[in-house]
Amino acid sequence: MGKYRFKIKRFNQEEDSSPRWEEFALNMEPAERVLDGLIKIKDKLDGSLTFRHSCEHGICGSCAMKINGENRLSCQTLIKDVPQRIVIEPLPAFKVIKDVVTDMEIFFNATDNVSPYLINPEEPPGRERLQSPDEHEKILESVTCIMCGCCTSACPSYWADKSYLGPSTLLKAYRFAFDSRDRAMNERLDAIDNPHGLWRCHNIFNCVEVCPKEINVTWHISQLKKKAVARKLPYSRKK
Repeated sequence: MGKYRFKIKRFNQEEDSSPRWEEFALNMEPAERVLDGLIKIKDKLDGSLTFRHSCEHGICGSCAMKINGENRLSCQTLIKDVPQRIVIEPLPAFKVIKDVVTDMEIFFNATDNVSPYLINPEEPPGRERLQSPDEHEKILESVTCIMCGCCTSACPSYWADKSYLGPSTLLKAYRFAFDSRDRAMNERLDAIDNPHGLWRCHNIFNCVEVCPKEINVTWHISQLKKKAVARKLPYSRKK
């Protein structure tokens, strides 16, 4: 058991003109998580503290926030891995609603642009559409994305251009475009092959550094770029 200080950036868009900082002291066990500390603060010290959480096991992505300067999931960040002064902020680049809760509507709306679902006009088989282990391996890493928003929030290109689809949306485009059961590769490339899509990614790798699922987001975007370029070459138009 050790004494930890949580420094939290507070803001309520309905009452505050600017953010403010508040600190809370807690006794925490090394195996506890930053999320456990936030729950203790809300339950015992300040019921007005506002943050999101749901599954608490790194699956839903709702507890993403900036912890000591890095976008992370508070449910996966152990107390033993952080200093005794823990600085909590909302994800950058998104509008703050209250405290650590941000407006994610623009983030999820961007994903709709790439039709994030299987598209296959062929007559469905009697059971499931089969996929070999090798075919599934191509999309396996992209499937693990939990859409927490950490990558898009950390992307300098997104900071400069809110119309940019963002790394999370492009990763979702890869997940379905490279699925062997899908038939909408060209439609998805049409949706992302523009200045606010693929070509706004400048390989900065912030998305890779902050991804809680350790997905090489930039590599997946590079594969989409290759497909987009290839279909514009003379030999590809002849096929």
